[in-house]
Amino acid sequence: MTYLAQPEPRRRLKRLGCIAAGLAVVGCGLLAYANITAMWAAHGCLFDEVGALPKIRVGLVFGTTSRVNGLENLYFRYRIDAAEKLWKAGKLDTLIVSGDNSSKYYNEPGKMKQALIERGIPAGRIVCDFAGLRTLDSVVRAKEIFGLHSIVFISQRFQNERAIYLAQVNGMHAIGFNARDVETHAGLKTQLREIGARLRMFLDVHLLGTRPRFLGHKIPLPN
Repeated sequence: MTYLAQPEPRRRLKRLGCIAAGLAVVGCGLLAYANITAMWAAHGCLFDEVGALPKIRVGLVFGTTSRVNGLENLYFRYRIDAAEKLWKAGKLDTLIVSGDNSSKYYNEPGKMKQALIERGIPAGRIVCDFAGLRTLDSVVRAKEIFGLHSIVFISQRFQNERAIYLAQVNGMHAIGFNARDVETHAGLKTQLREIGARLRMFLDVHLLGTRPRFLGHKIPLPN
């Protein structure tokens, strides 16, 4: 009995197909693991009720734009609401507002600080971190620039989970206070983007060794 050998191009395509399928399986597995890892890290570290949150000296509010396409950004408003609640409940002594100030026309920390002042929080107790370009940058800078080893993050649950994971791998004790989430179509888009953000988080920590874009001199916090 004789066997006809498969033509070389066909064998090559078959091998490439197997490799692609294998990579897809590995990629999906890594994506799932990265997303679950952030949830595991934050288990028991997240709070929805002000009264349940222990007092921690410093809270960090993650930045976002105040308006999107000319409309109010609810992520921004709800984070300011959450920070105001913690401050007025006496849970914090100082607030860091950390966000993007990559140009003179775009200043997330400045907008957050002004919004908090309008809510009655003293300007002298609000510190701007103008180089919080990403969650990773904000977390690492909280430790290395502001000298913090304990902190409460203030944002929506999805970002708090990722931030707590990053804090833990950088040797920090972190908890999170969950701001109200956004349930609109914009919220769904953000949740989908978060899946990719967690994969990047995992790669930054375990493969790329990513560091903040800017560090610089240490910045003292108010006593």
